[in-house]
Amino acid sequence: QAQLVESGGGLVQPGGSLKLSCVASGRTFVSMAWFRQAPGKEREFVALRRLYGSPYYADSVKGRFTASRDTAKNTAYLQMNSLKPEDTAVYFCAADEGNSASAYPRDYKYWGQGTQVTVSS
Repeated sequence: QAQLVESGGGLVQPGGSLKLSCVASGRTFVSMAWFRQAPGKEREFVALRRLYGSPYYADSVKGRFTASRDTAKNTAYLQMNSLKPEDTAVYFCAADEGNSASAYPRDYKYWGQGTQVTVSS
């Protein structure tokens, strides 16, 4: 059974940085993405990194967040810099065997449990 486990969340001041990790077990996924969900809001796309090709980012995080993967460790990362209070949310790792470059949660079969990121002074 495939499983995703996130880590790296926490409390950080505005302008600070955090790096999230997502370890996949059970198989290697073509697509590994990051979504986030703030209280009272829908889950939204943040970034996608496939095995091949360029990464994709939401406009709100372009230039500040970087998605990467270490295939040897079967792990995806989300480096978050210049964090803003509006980045506060639960961040989820999502994965799928497909290569559709989707920004929709419904297109990802596997999900992690989420990790809280809070940006506050």
